[in-house]
Amino acid sequence: MAAAPPRPGRPHPRPSRPTLEDLRAHGIPRTDLWGRGVDTRLFAPRWREEEGTLALRQALAPGGEVLLGYVGRLAPEKELHRLVELAHLPGTRLVLVGEGPSRNELGARLSEAVASSGRRPNLPPAFLGPRTGDALARAYAALDVFVHTGTKETFGQTLQEAAATGLPVVAPAAGGPLDLVADGVSGALYDPAVPGALRAAAAPIVGDASMRSRMGRAGAERVADRSWSALTGQLVGHYERVLAGAEESVRSR
Repeated sequence: MAAAPPRPGRPHPRPSRPTLEDLRAHGIPRTDLWGRGVDTRLFAPRWREEEGTLALRQALAPGGEVLLGYVGRLAPEKELHRLVELAHLPGTRLVLVGEGPSRNELGARLSEAVASSGRRPNLPPAFLGPRTGDALARAYAALDVFVHTGTKETFGQTLQEAAATGLPVVAPAAGGPLDLVADGVSGALYDPAVPGALRAAAAPIVGDASMRSRMGRAGAERVADRSWSALTGQLVGHYERVLAGAEESVRSR
């Protein structure tokens, strides 16, 4: 009796190079890189001049403060306690978009950190709650710098959305952000194991409007070709290669 032809192995696409390398280190076969798409029609620099965005920005930064923002779940695994490092950056305000179990504890912790400044304290952190669609796009666009704190992200979709909006991104040099942020070009990567590294990475960007503009443009250019249709085409390509390999194996028997 002839042996059954081999079944094609299922591919294991991963969203970032660090997770891909981790799989390969454990001997997982048929691995490849498959990122995530971003809706560049929704998240785009044009929102920054939109009337609703300008009104939101005026409400958040009445004194022209530089807005440092986070978008995502407010939960322990996001390591948002790191934002305390930014509480005393002069002329800034923290803005958080999202909801989660850490909301109350985080609000108290960040407010206390801001108020404890020896100089004139910054405005208290602003919590905008969960937002979707146009309201989310406006929230991104009202910011000056996007800050991410989690060190265990396999990808980091909000980093892409921020970049597509034209924001410089400051993120830990760990996990998904390593693929998404070009250090010194579209933002800054910091060592999460070093106390004060987040503040040190963000401070030069906060203090230089031209740097923020330059990095924001670079970030938008980096994600311009990452539409969901383009990324879906890549995924189909992964499966086609697996099937082609199985067919070749059958022919060679």
